[in-house]
Amino acid sequence: MVRRGGWPILAAAVMASGCVPPPIERGGGYPPAPQQAPPPEADTRLPAPPPPQRPAWEARPVVADAIDVAASDYVVAPGDTLRAIANRTGAGTEAIGSANGLIPPYTIYTGQRLHIPAGRYHLVRAGETGIAIARAYAVPWAQIVAANDLVEPYVLRAGRRIVIPRDGNRPPSAAERAAAFHIDIDDIVTGSEPALAANSRPAPPSRSPSRILPPDAAIGEPPRRTSGFVWPVDGAVVRRFGPGGTGERMDGIKIAARSGTPVLATADGVVLYVGDSVPGLGSLVMVRHSDGWVSVYGHNSQLLVQRGQSVRRGQTIALSGASGTADRPELHFELRKGRSPVDPLSQLPRR
Repeated sequence: MVRRGGWPILAAAVMASGCVPPPIERGGGYPPAPQQAPPPEADTRLPAPPPPQRPAWEARPVVADAIDVAASDYVVAPGDTLRAIANRTGAGTEAIGSANGLIPPYTIYTGQRLHIPAGRYHLVRAGETGIAIARAYAVPWAQIVAANDLVEPYVLRAGRRIVIPRDGNRPPSAAERAAAFHIDIDDIVTGSEPALAANSRPAPPSRSPSRILPPDAAIGEPPRRTSGFVWPVDGAVVRRFGPGGTGERMDGIKIAARSGTPVLATADGVVLYVGDSVPGLGSLVMVRHSDGWVSVYGHNSQLLVQRGQSVRRGQTIALSGASGTADRPELHFELRKGRSPVDPLSQLPRR
């Protein structure tokens, strides 16, 4: 070894050889490539990507056969139940209960006068999703959620009659329905689960992407989260949560990540959605966690999990990329509590 100039010359030679990546500034750029290969005994193989699957809202078409119900009053007869009155009048049980200040289990008494609220009521069938119902009537699903006071976990039950807000006096044409059909993250969080048949339960989560949950099966509850969220990738935040310079709001953060970087589940949960139906976000994974939390991972190049699959914190669920409208490899990452986006930097570990 020639010691001319000492260690600086040796360091420069090593840097020129490309063996050691240059340092990265804290404020931006991509994370460095690994400096050494994993030990031989480590298994770095990723599972094969699962076959593509139709979204749950396409598994069961919805017929727009809602019934128009006029406002009226009803006097409770002996043996009546609120469900029987709803079936007789065509209105929804929950709508009648709300209009009369009743709460579950909707106790009523003989001779009680009930107001039957007017509305357009759709009878939910098993397997129908909120998104499919909204699509059939060309009405935004968020409006249906508000009109029916739907709350977490937003799973419909077959046999329920829900109010469909009216937009105009005539039914929309097929072209109008297609033009009005747009899906966003909130739609998937609140309206993507198939309605459960009477006395049925959601399907238990699968531990493997090879066991595919039928698209018309509702997903079981995720395990209780016992620890905090972790970063899904190691990279610089290149766009932050909140309004941007053009006025458009960012509901998550963008994290720089070399294409093909493993994307990790931020916490234990159950995969709610995989696909590319949300404009702009490309190949997308959504995971439901306990306590009403949902995490969102967009712009991936490859998806490695399946809807209904249980995942553990730190498990690889996708490979990063630049799908959708991304202009460079990056991860779009969101955290939502119920329907509300939350700044991920307020929940992730400081670094």
